[in-house]
Amino acid sequence: MTRTLETEAAESESHAGLPPFATVPVLSVAAAGGLALLVTLGRYGYFGDELYFLSAGRRLAVSYADQGPLLPALARTMDLIAPGSLVALRIPALLATVAAIVLSAQIAREFGGSRGAQALTAVAYATSPFLLVQGGQLATNTIDTALWVLISWLLIRWVRTRHDGLLLAAAAATALDMQVKWLIPFFWIAVGVGVLCFGPRELLRRPALWVGVIGVYLCTLPSLLWQDRHGWPQLHMGAQVAAEQDSSGGRALYVPLALAIAGVVGVPLLLAGIWALLRAAELRPYRFLGVVPILVTVIFVITDGRPYYGAGCYGAIMAAGAVFAARRMAGWRRWLAGGLVVASVLTVAVSLPWKPESQIEPAANESDAAAQLTVYGRFGWRELGEATAAAYTALPPAQRASAVVIGDSYWQASSLDIDRQKYGLPAVYSPSRGFGYFGTPPDSATTVLWVGGDGVEPRKWCADVTAIGRADARLGIPGVTRDITIWRCDHPREPWSHEWPNMRRLG
Repeated sequence: MTRTLETEAAESESHAGLPPFATVPVLSVAAAGGLALLVTLGRYGYFGDELYFLSAGRRLAVSYADQGPLLPALARTMDLIAPGSLVALRIPALLATVAAIVLSAQIAREFGGSRGAQALTAVAYATSPFLLVQGGQLATNTIDTALWVLISWLLIRWVRTRHDGLLLAAAAATALDMQVKWLIPFFWIAVGVGVLCFGPRELLRRPALWVGVIGVYLCTLPSLLWQDRHGWPQLHMGAQVAAEQDSSGGRALYVPLALAIAGVVGVPLLLAGIWALLRAAELRPYRFLGVVPILVTVIFVITDGRPYYGAGCYGAIMAAGAVFAARRMAGWRRWLAGGLVVASVLTVAVSLPWKPESQIEPAANESDAAAQLTVYGRFGWRELGEATAAAYTALPPAQRASAVVIGDSYWQASSLDIDRQKYGLPAVYSPSRGFGYFGTPPDSATTVLWVGGDGVEPRKWCADVTAIGRADARLGIPGVTRDITIWRCDHPREPWSHEWPNMRRLG
């Protein structure tokens, strides 16, 4: 028999005696996680993507080939507030992560969870080796994940209260998230399927929902028009991501890695949360959420996405698991509290960058570097800049006057571009990723310093190619900042304006 709106509203009133918002234990967990991040925020150097955001932020646009405009705008804003400050650049990521810890606990509150359930949810989020640690650097997934948590909270709160302003707020958060990545539509698709299967179907009849959909479309329209003018490169990024995933295990490792990033506390709560949402009577109004992580996983396995793409729904699912567990494990609270303290300490000790740079061992090979990319991806930029500057200075004056720099990868180009004035370099270009859309080398550039690569690419485009320099760094990434050749490329075979569209690649 179809459940009526009145019945569902009556169920929502069963939570009238909810615990206070943001209890002391929750705020303590969030503060501890934020403090741990803050203490380590300035460790090592810029991550390669952070350099790219800074470079893109100097070329503000309504969209980019591989992302929306929000991260470059954030990077530019923080760089204007505190130029060259690594800590300032990462503050938005820290704040977003701390907010997500608090909001995940508030989702447990919306589910009718006790203070203990809220605290358990906060600890699970804060002990994830991914959800917490990503707050230590400015990254698209950091902001995207936090916005998923915010949208989940607003949606779940609407189920309890039926206040349509929450749907409009969720639409605003969705519109903002579309300026980061285009992953949030998959969340809403999964929600729609869950609602059709389990209710509340009233959601789909709410005018506020569809007004919000129109609003999201209008906010995203400038980005869509940019993508259309440039051949939809952001959609083509899916194939590039799939190729990168296939080289590191692909679909077979998606589920194990997706679970691993939840952490030792998060994994059991995730599994318990899915079960509870689908089976437990007390969570029946939210049953539609039980299919969301399952459907999102299926979507990203089929599309060969990255294992963390669906992590934004973890906060809500872990909250459901915490509420379910807290009501059935009252006698185990002391043991549980002790275990959570141990898990928290181990996560902070192992996951955050405490080790001095001098004690970090160099990556043994490319696979080792790829497995610890967030560590090794922060080293070697100074050595790369100095080596490129030395190669440029060694050119005859006549060649320097018409020379440009091309980075083989967008990380290399971004690093050189950010410090171009410091090293006295000419304009920097790259055919890689979104950097390839930042501009085309002038046809007057008859000499190019091609930084990185094996020399195959520059030989395609230049008649004369010679190795003239080398960059290396003890802790860099092989092929990016370690064992790098700098090539001098003379006499382009065709004008750059003609060849550049053929040279651009999303890899």
